[in-house]
Amino acid sequence: MTADLEAIAEAVAIGRLSNAYAQSKLLHSAVELGVFEALAAGPADEQLLRSKIGLHPRLSGQFLDALVALGLLVKSDGSYTNSTAAQRLLVSGGPDFMGDLCRVAAMRHYPMWGRLTEALRDGEPKSDRAVGPDPFKKLYENPELARKFLAHMDSAHAMVGPQLADLLDWKGYESFVDVGGARGNLAAQIVRAHPHLRGGVFELPAVEPVFDEHMKHLGTDASVRFHGGDFFVDPLPEADVVIFGHVLHDWSADRAQTLIERAYPAVRPGGALVIYDQMLDTDHPDLHSLLGSFTVALTTGGTEYTTDEYRSWVEKAGFRVTGLHNIVTIGNDVVLIAVKDR
Repeated sequence: MTADLEAIAEAVAIGRLSNAYAQSKLLHSAVELGVFEALAAGPADEQLLRSKIGLHPRLSGQFLDALVALGLLVKSDGSYTNSTAAQRLLVSGGPDFMGDLCRVAAMRHYPMWGRLTEALRDGEPKSDRAVGPDPFKKLYENPELARKFLAHMDSAHAMVGPQLADLLDWKGYESFVDVGGARGNLAAQIVRAHPHLRGGVFELPAVEPVFDEHMKHLGTDASVRFHGGDFFVDPLPEADVVIFGHVLHDWSADRAQTLIERAYPAVRPGGALVIYDQMLDTDHPDLHSLLGSFTVALTTGGTEYTTDEYRSWVEKAGFRVTGLHNIVTIGNDVVLIAVKDR
């Protein structure tokens, strides 16, 4: 009897896909336990790591070796060190820290995804954050949860800022407002790259103390201003460029179009509207964009929209689309740029 190697390979691929969640949990637990901070200053053996972060000896060796196999740690002569990527991205305090993203994924997203089958049957979100007519107001009522969520948003947007700073010809503009811009991380990245700009963040008023704290920490408190309000109720601040990033996907199609229409009077003649999101392409489905859409659906009941839908809403509001640009992010975001003619 000859083994069917193709069938075996297919079975292995399906089996490993079925267990892929375990790799995520190894990363999540390593972040939650502080593995990477414990190794930030240099190597340590298993026994020392156990004492530093409180690991049980029955599982510690396999756990650390699994992190080596994932490329997150390096093992040499019985001691462990952070990989280059882990040292840069998973040690708190660094400018590119992604640990907050991992923590929110572990705390919120992982349990939600465990209820996907239920959501596919009833169509309802599966996060307690989605309860009530305005989930973000509820979230920001708890300062500690708000702080963690906003730090997570920094991680989610960290790769966008530098690319957005390069994508537009900012020399032709003097000001911008990031609508729903969390605690201002993206705005800070843009003004650092283009010091002549005056930045703004429009957010719910409860975010202001966390915003002020973060801008002072980054040294951009004189360059980025906070505007408090509800973007469905209050006028958006006037600026040369208005940005919606990872915002419109939280709302129904009608409400997303409403926000785009509300942006039109805020953009000065000759200015631009910038939208970035994990836009869908139904002709060429992208797995990462679809995963992002499911996460939004499970969290808020929203969805990612197609590039054609965004183009239609933007043009209906009076803007003229000048470009669609793919950028490198976790979810393969697309940036739509539209101008308001003079």
